Amino acid sequence: MSISRRQATAALSALPLAVAAARTATAAPRTRTVYIAGDSTAADKYVSAAPEAGWGMALPFFLGKGLDVANHAVNGRSSKSFIDEGRLTPILDAIGPGDLLLVQFGHNDEKTADPTRYTEPWTTYQEYLRQYVKGARQRGARSVLLTSVERRRFDAAGNALPTHGDYPAAMRALAAKERVPLLDIQPASLKLWQRLGAEGTLAYFNWLRPGESPNYPEGVSDNTHFRPPGAIAVARLVARALRDERVLAPGELRRLDEEIPESRLIWQQD
Repeated sequence: MSISRRQATAALSALPLAVAAARTATAAPRTRTVYIAGDSTAADKYVSAAPEAGWGMALPFFLGKGLDVANHAVNGRSSKSFIDEGRLTPILDAIGPGDLLLVQFGHNDEKTADPTRYTEPWTTYQEYLRQYVKGARQRGARSVLLTSVERRRFDAAGNALPTHGDYPAAMRALAAKERVPLLDIQPASLKLWQRLGAEGTLAYFNWLRPGESPNYPEGVSDNTHFRPPGAIAVARLVARALRDERVLAPGELRRLDEEIPESRLIWQQD
């Protein structure tokens, strides 16, 4: 079957448009997912726990288009109990090339009286963390280790004190050995708490305000869990560290120096 000169000319003139369309489709970036495996300091919270908030709730505000957050952090979990309860499995079932797995544990690994959660910094803690690193790597994803955000603790002279013992150092050593990125949130948060001071940090942690009805934990204020300002501040530390450690490009982040209204946080329905 032959074609006319007019048909041939029309087909040739349409070719660049078809090629351009194909190139546009090919160039469209795939949505990547930032998975979070961690404890209550990172976890999404329910309405009944408000105003308590985890930094994972605020992280999406600092990520650009094409990056979603899947927050699997759960209250009370350690690097060990998270795996023993099967919580790493759904992450590894879903994660793929180009995705990130942010891993922050330590607060509950320190609980020596609880064998379901306790890990020893230089042995079992590293062994469990290695499972997160290996699992992500096997699926073409990138694991990122985060030293635990610091608690609110000050001495009589007003100095912010570290509370995590050898766990941050053990994580740093593992990150270097496994050649995975490390976001050193522990000293970064300690520096922030020092700048804010003992009084200034009260607004960042789960301390009751005059006339306020308590939710967590049963009316007792605590120095571990965050209110929205603390969650947003720590999420900002995480986002800046993702940039500084070149895990994400500057163009993949946003609002790093902008104020984020507390009202933008969303609590899950119970």
